Amino acid sequence: MIAKKLHPEKGTTRIPSLLLFLLLAILTSCNSGEDEIKKLQQKVWKNPKDASSYMLLGDAFARREKYSEATEAYKNALGADPGHTKALHALGAVSFNTKNYNQALAYFNKYLGLSPKDSLRLYDVGNTYMQMQRFDKAAEAYSASIDNSREFVDAHYNLAVCYIHTGRKKEAMAIYEWLLDKNNYLAHSLQNHLKGN
Repeated sequence: MIAKKLHPEKGTTRIPSLLLFLLLAILTSCNSGEDEIKKLQQKVWKNPKDASSYMLLGDAFARREKYSEATEAYKNALGADPGHTKALHALGAVSFNTKNYNQALAYFNKYLGLSPKDSLRLYDVGNTYMQMQRFDKAAEAYSASIDNSREFVDAHYNLAVCYIHTGRKKEAMAIYEWLLDKNNYLAHSLQNHLKGN
């Protein structure tokens, strides 16, 4: 049997090489977001009337949690094209993420006004009211959302939470049973809410 010698110099050169490679990959991924933003900024500077480019720029800022810049880009999209309604939703989402719920509600309600029976738009309004602890208003929005989309499980769950907060435990229990029948993971979470109140 031949004894094998360890070559520590090979192992030590591989480890720093691997770490260097990982560090380079991390730095490259960080810079790619900034590069994307720079390219999009150049695009809107070249064509300031292009609402879609402003939306892409706003989305890039929002992904990097640069919410004030995202807000400005979305407002510019509306300025370039007042009919670009997705900018209203984006402005509502940015306001929601920054906990400016009154502003989020204003944008979401304006967006909802363009399609009053849209379940997702109603759901956004409900979520905003829930964050404001206006549970009766949130319940109204969730109920309307469910009326238009009976299988909207998250809306059912949030409606049940609102019912718990407004003393309507019987209705919350009915939703809990419905979630159990669907074998939905939210049933367990709702059960915890029911036990807490």
